[in-house]
Amino acid sequence: MDGSGGPRPAPPMRAADSDRAATVHVLQDAVARGLLTPDEGSDRMAAAWAAVHLRDLAPLTADLPAAPVPAPLPARTGAPGWRPLGLMAWEQVRTTVRRTPGRPGIRLALAAVLAVLLLVALGSSLLEAVFDGGPGGWGEEWDGPRDRWGELDPD
Repeated sequence: MDGSGGPRPAPPMRAADSDRAATVHVLQDAVARGLLTPDEGSDRMAAAWAAVHLRDLAPLTADLPAAPVPAPLPARTGAPGWRPLGLMAWEQVRTTVRRTPGRPGIRLALAAVLAVLLLVALGSSLLEAVFDGGPGGWGEEWDGPRDRWGELDPD
């Protein structure tokens, strides 16, 4: 009770950071939809972050219409599978090798792919020969000099 004998009014509710952030989100949406100018939106957002009580936040969005509710997305029945992925990959390859002025054609692109595959095959066979005991490779163990028939030389 106050000095006049009447009931005391409830103190104003303090605003939480989540309340301020929700108000700023509404204001950002209003600026994006063209309901507020960027300057007006900026001023209102600054006032929202500076607000102490909930009653200070309400006037900042009172003159804005509610955001339209987006239509729900159609429900998916499952994973799209490999077919759409393959179609997208094919479309990417087709677009990449399409002949345009100043760009090489499909023959040059295929020749480049074949050259890379050939280099990979040659490199892998060379590495196999070196590391897996090919002629002069590291795979053979040295156990001494040999005679001309391949027998170990007893000397």
